Amino acid sequence: MSRKHIVILSGAGMSAESGISTFRDSGGLWEQYRVEDVASIDGYERNPQLVIDFYNERRRQLLEVKPCRGHELVADLERDFRVTVVTQNVDDLHERAGSTHVIHLHGELLKATSTLAPNDPSQVVSLGPGHLDIHLGDRAADGSQLRPFIVWFGEAVPEIERAAAAVMSADVLVVIGTSLNVYPAAGLVGYANPSCPIYLIDPKPVRWNAAHAFTHICKGASEGMAELVATLRQQP
Repeated sequence: MSRKHIVILSGAGMSAESGISTFRDSGGLWEQYRVEDVASIDGYERNPQLVIDFYNERRRQLLEVKPCRGHELVADLERDFRVTVVTQNVDDLHERAGSTHVIHLHGELLKATSTLAPNDPSQVVSLGPGHLDIHLGDRAADGSQLRPFIVWFGEAVPEIERAAAAVMSADVLVVIGTSLNVYPAAGLVGYANPSCPIYLIDPKPVRWNAAHAFTHICKGASEGMAELVATLRQQP
């Protein structure tokens, strides 16, 4: 008998438990920066130095934090289930916790790419200790300015079709720490099979006009995942 396929759709609320600043919450990055300045293709074209510096700072912050218990519990599901993580987060905390199949909808913070062809795999390079920052003048293989490997507002989401296919094949869909306000990611739940149970883990009430019934676990990512894991392992 094949193992159940569990698809995890994770958002900023999960990484917040590791100490990653979110954009939307009170005190979040959108109160310090205008989204159109640091998270849009227009903002990058207006002021590449500001945008590059912003993501250099995010990258340094990332190396100072660790996966939370919620990340670890998601990874641990692979012992008993086939698991696909679809994340709106650009950090590598799922991978560092041990998840082996992660689809990054909005790019990856620890990578850089070409300004001319950002989604060309041959242009993507990894960043890490010793070579963490991007500088104006750093060049991709095609000779253009290196830029963060991030999907900004105003850009296509290359991984959305692969993510939709994963959700369509899910036996269980788990939504963790996302407001479901950012499209096209928010539309992914609509691809779930009508018979697929959906669990929503979020400590706050969520306005989600889903045509599909769902179970709301009103807890943070770590506590909520602990409850969900116990539930899933009791099921046949």
